[in-house]
Amino acid sequence: MELKRRNRVNAEFSMASMTDIIFLLLIFFMITSSAISQSAIDVKLPKADATNVSAQDPSTVTINPEGKYFVNDKEVPKEQLENVLVNALKDEANPTFTIRADENTRHKDVVFVMGIAEIHKFNLAIATIQEN
Repeated sequence: MELKRRNRVNAEFSMASMTDIIFLLLIFFMITSSAISQSAIDVKLPKADATNVSAQDPSTVTINPEGKYFVNDKEVPKEQLENVLVNALKDEANPTFTIRADENTRHKDVVFVMGIAEIHKFNLAIATIQEN
């Protein structure tokens, strides 16, 4: 009597786990693709009011569209701005000032003031108002 072995290896492959992996990848790519910004061209900067100075801020640097600098409403030449800010903030435990720039102010003028804050480790706030 001859006995046949029934322990054959099944040649079929189950695709159930493969579909789970594909759905997980699909969800991953859908979430990450929505997180990527479309374009920086559509960015609208909010308006800044260069005329109203808040009394609660210890120091305010205002920059008008012509590139003139004002510290607490007093005009200061660009070359002296750093010295005036350092002297104004020297007695503060946590030196902080606010930049108030008109929406038509050149970017390099704002970056110049931000550079002064970085060099001297001043805290900085940028004042803007929300457009309606």
